[in-house]
Amino acid sequence: MEQTRERPAYRLAACGVMAAVLCVLGPLSIPIGPVPVTLATLVVYLMAYLLGWKWGTVSCLVYLMVGMAGLPVFSGYRAGTGALLGPTGGYLIGYLPMALLSGWVMERTDKRVLHLLGMILGTAFCYLLGTTWFCWQGGYTVGAAMGLCVLPFIPFDLVKMLVVLAVGPVVRRRLKAARLLA
Repeated sequence: MEQTRERPAYRLAACGVMAAVLCVLGPLSIPIGPVPVTLATLVVYLMAYLLGWKWGTVSCLVYLMVGMAGLPVFSGYRAGTGALLGPTGGYLIGYLPMALLSGWVMERTDKRVLHLLGMILGTAFCYLLGTTWFCWQGGYTVGAAMGLCVLPFIPFDLVKMLVVLAVGPVVRRRLKAARLLA
């Protein structure tokens, strides 16, 4: 008998695969200041698109736990709680609300413009958490932190969002056709 409901094992496996993709691409970075450009946010957007808010957030949490356990999965191949407690740790923690908010919006509509707005909202929360932590850790003013840690990244993040809007539906459709996603 063919099962037509969502298969929890497949969803859990997809969560693990997306956490692994984040672990592989997260360390690759281009240093442009105290916060590097990485592909991690692209993966977070994609996992929110494919897995939704709940499993996308769990996948991000798995990634953070793997890094806290000592595997070098954070930008520049950093690892451990020191990376999370350091000046850029707030941006890493910000992946959680980014996945949650982006995925929540994406689950509720098929309109790409709303998907884009969801990703923007999630990114804004990531920026807020990360910049607040960066200011507190480094003694920077909000203006200085915005210039170092937010403004240079907006174009990169917008391009990543557009890539997910173009690629996400194709990947989701193919995973559903293969019966790997509900």
